[in-house]
Amino acid sequence: MTNSKSTDKTEPREIRRKLGLNQQQFWSKIGVTQSGGSRYESGRNMPRPVRELLRLVHVEQIDIQRIKREDMDVIEYLKSEESELYKTLKKSAKLKKKAS
Repeated sequence: MTNSKSTDKTEPREIRRKLGLNQQQFWSKIGVTQSGGSRYESGRNMPRPVRELLRLVHVEQIDIQRIKREDMDVIEYLKSEESELYKTLKKSAKLKKKAS
């Protein structure tokens, strides 16, 4: 789990156990039933949107309930229209996170 990009290769059961969550707690955070999550943990193919949600919520530790569409709009605007400002803000946020 050192590289968040390798979630495809990391077993969801392994991630769940490292977080100390039961199946209900783990899967409900991304809108999957306990029984559906159990099937994924048993080897059933996980759809890409579910894999991505798993990565965002449980690997990247992003609280998806706090993300708003307007926040994403601002990010997209900064990336396309104010790329230098976006890079500066991103770098500052990363440094602040490291400091805390």
